[in-house]
Amino acid sequence: MNDTITDIKTILSETKIIALVGASDKQHRASYGVMKFLQQQGYRVIPVSPRLAGKTLLGEAVYASLSEIPEAVDMVDLFINSEAAGPLSDDAVAINARFVWMQLGVINEAAAQRARDAGLLVVMDRCPAIELPRLGSS
Repeated sequence: MNDTITDIKTILSETKIIALVGASDKQHRASYGVMKFLQQQGYRVIPVSPRLAGKTLLGEAVYASLSEIPEAVDMVDLFINSEAAGPLSDDAVAINARFVWMQLGVINEAAAQRARDAGLLVVMDRCPAIELPRLGSS
């Protein structure tokens, strides 16, 4: 992993719109709490979940896939297993996202390298809801 503090600060400061893949409507789930926290920090967070597609979550329409989001996304935040991070990182490249953020426990070196090779900054095994307060960015 070669995500640096500089990369993390760049991503958090330059991101305005986040696609959160693996969004949940269950309030006890980490993805729900992180989505709510990021919204409170001023980010627009678009939830992505095939199970919830067509519904609304925390005021935002839910999409089944990244390719269905009708606007540009800066960061793709992956709340999924490490194996699924591969195709989803490729999808992030395909929709011209600038950043891929793999949540705590999500590590896929091959996917990260493909995204980096396509010009994206990548963070793995970290949570923006932890990094923002830690870096004093919240």
